Order: sequence, then structure tokens, then C-alpha cells
Amino acid sequence: MSPIDFVDPQHHFSDDERQRLDRIEAELERGISELQSIGPAVTVFGSARSSMQSWEYTSAYLLGKALAQRGVGVITGGGPGVMEAANRGALEAGGLSVGLNISLPKEQQPNPYLSMGLEFRYFFTRKFLLIRYSLGFVAFPGGFGTTDELFELLTLMQTGKLDKRPIILVGTEFFSPLLDFLRQHMLRQNYIEPLDLDLLTLTDDLDAAIDALFCCTRFAQAVSDNR
Repeated sequence: MSPIDFVDPQHHFSDDERQRLDRIEAELERGISELQSIGPAVTVFGSARSSMQSWEYTSAYLLGKALAQRGVGVITGGGPGVMEAANRGALEAGGLSVGLNISLPKEQQPNPYLSMGLEFRYFFTRKFLLIRYSLGFVAFPGGFGTTDELFELLTLMQTGKLDKRPIILVGTEFFSPLLDFLRQHMLRQNYIEPLDLDLLTLTDDLDAAIDALFCCTRFAQAVSDNR
């Protein structure tokens, strides 16, 4: 048996790598422990840079409030902008408001509208937990982080690693060029299939967004069972 065939992990990893693995395990363990019993929830993605005067802040606030009034918790990345708005709406309506904040070099402070807040060092552990305990997802306009989270969801559902759940894009002016790119380039060149585009619902209407969430049988049943 060659050294490649069997490596004792206790002796193979450097101290730095062992500490990193311990930190990753601790983040996942704490997150799973805190979130596994939260009940039906929706994760809201969007820019940390959206101002309180922006339409997306107002819309995310109203969405968070509407979800809480229907017994659905809200999960966000815990930061400012769209995340703050959704958390604020949920909390002010008496609902569950969860924020999974990330530690950054330019430190991102958690927003003040959280009934449950967790801090993460690693993006991938945070992203796993943003997805794991949500019955549906709503994305508002955002930058690299929001786009990364959106395409992670699409990849997981396309490949069957995650069961299909509603993904709602709010903001037709912002997201329409992206969908055009998917149709005109990825779909046309057979990099994706027509059914892959059916994973997405695009709207400007919050009532339509909520209807799209509740049209999912699994989503509606989970909310009903929790009452």
C-alpha cells in the first residue's frame, strides 16, 4: 500500500490546517444546532449597498413583513441594505428574523433587526446554511455575492443536489438582461436545458412573489403543518 492509498489525517495535516478544519466544523455544528428547528423560512438575498431610500429596500421590508404575517420566518446574510430591510420587516411583524453575518476585512456589522444572529468566518459554511433550512428563496438586485448565491442555488437544483424549491427574482429591469443571456447563450448552445430556466420566476409584484412561493406544494404544506 502506497502512502497515497492511506493517510492518517491526525498526522497528515499541519497545525494550521487542523485548526481550519476545527473552525469549519464548529461553524457548521453551531449553525445546524441553531437552525434545524426554526420552522418554515425563506432566504432573502440582495445587496448590502442598497440604501433605505431604494425601491429594493422598501420591497424587501414589505416582503419580510408579509412573510412573517403568514407564519414564515426570514433568513438573510445578516448585513445592511436588502438584508436589513427583510429582517426588519419580519421582526416588526413579530416573526422570526435570522441573520447569518460574515466577518470581512472591512467588517460587516450585523443589522439590528435580528431575533437570531450567527457569525461566520467562511462564506461556504454560511452559504450552506442560508440554503439548507429554507423552503424558498427571493433574490433582489445585488452584486457578486448575490449572483454567487443565485447560481449556487441553480447549480444545486439542476444537478439534483438540492430538491427543487421556488427561486423568485424581484426586479425585472435588473434581472431581465441576465435571463436574456441565459436564453441567448447558455440555452442556445445547449449548456443548459429549457427546464433549467423554469427554476426561476421573475416579477416586480410582491403579491406574485408570495403566490409563487405558496404555489409550491412542499412550501404550503410546511407552513400549514407549522400552524
